[in-house]
Amino acid sequence: MKKTLYLGLASVLLVTSLAACGSNDEGNKSSGSNVQKVELKVQIGSPRFKDQFEKYFEQFKAKELAEKNIEVTIDLEMPNPDQAKQVLQARLASNDAPDIFDVHANDLSTYDKAGYLEDLTGQPATETLYETVKNTVMNEGRIIALPLESLSWGYLYNKKMFNELGLTPPQTLDEMKAVVEKLKQADKKPFLLAFQESWVPQLMTALSLGGIVSSEHQDWIEKMNKGEASYADVSDIFNIIDLIMENGTAKPFEVGNEAGSTDFANGKAAMWVQGPWNAETILKVNPEMEFGVAPLPVSNNAAGTMINLSTSTTLAVSKTSKNKEVALDLLNYFYDEKDSSTLFQELKFNPVSSVHQYEVFPWVNEASEYVAQGKAYQDLKLPNGVTDEQAKLLQSYFAKEVTKDQFISSMDKAWATAVQSTK
Repeated sequence: MKKTLYLGLASVLLVTSLAACGSNDEGNKSSGSNVQKVELKVQIGSPRFKDQFEKYFEQFKAKELAEKNIEVTIDLEMPNPDQAKQVLQARLASNDAPDIFDVHANDLSTYDKAGYLEDLTGQPATETLYETVKNTVMNEGRIIALPLESLSWGYLYNKKMFNELGLTPPQTLDEMKAVVEKLKQADKKPFLLAFQESWVPQLMTALSLGGIVSSEHQDWIEKMNKGEASYADVSDIFNIIDLIMENGTAKPFEVGNEAGSTDFANGKAAMWVQGPWNAETILKVNPEMEFGVAPLPVSNNAAGTMINLSTSTTLAVSKTSKNKEVALDLLNYFYDEKDSSTLFQELKFNPVSSVHQYEVFPWVNEASEYVAQGKAYQDLKLPNGVTDEQAKLLQSYFAKEVTKDQFISSMDKAWATAVQSTK
């Protein structure tokens, strides 16, 4: 009897204990039920800034949890610039769009036309954008992305090396040839070549085309789109390209952008056709380095020696995002009044918004002086795919796998194909 009673009591106690535990579990679950868990997929093709973005995302996650009780996980993908567009297009085509992704401003209208971009008009961040920058991210009266990296750029030059040899940035092709000769006489390599990633040599085409088209063939793009012009009309771009290639560092196909930044920081060449977006990487290697930004001469007409004004990196939100509210929170956080100035300063980016309060860098002021003199042009808008084809052909041209005439005919064909694909 006692044994039966003992077992009965034990059973009651066990049931009571389990019920209590169940009650506590429910209570715990209830107390945490207000925390919403969201995963954001973000693609930004700037792996050199991985540390800065990850740090900023941690700040955003803490802010979102504290203010909205949303626990955010960020899946950050940072492909190399050479592959970033292809990776994004493959994901968009397979209905696996990141919630937020970066797009070059020149490509925005193409993605917008395809229906991939969320309309950002009216978002708090858009109200703070500088008008000149805002115009680069608009299509048909709507803001379809937020600018991250707005640039005034040309080529980089080693100020210490120039000063030691009494050199100033040349304003004509002949002046550049003279600078090259003085550098060679001083046993200095004039140009750094880093051709492992095709987007780097393509910058030579961006600047040479920009200068010649903007000063001498202002209707060239319009005529190319109509099939009434050719790269033969602007073949003078090869004058400066050939000069750079013939007076550059050895084995460029073994040098990528990161290694190129290290080489430039260590004084292995006086000039590099590369933008100030590499400033963070260069200064990490050599914090004492002084470099300048100057317009690339493309002919003996100094009017064509101009700074390129562009918005290279913009952030867009996918129209199909299932976490659009949180994605928009993150996008707006890039213009946070309290935190974003530090981020932009760490990235060495130009201010693009009235909330950005920080001292700009010397090379920004130097480029701005050319802009103030009217020696600048808006980055050329080429048809989708044309820039990538230029990049590949420039590598082949340097390797002597294609001739100048073959480059011209291939680019004419690529342009016509790109135009046709949009009809």
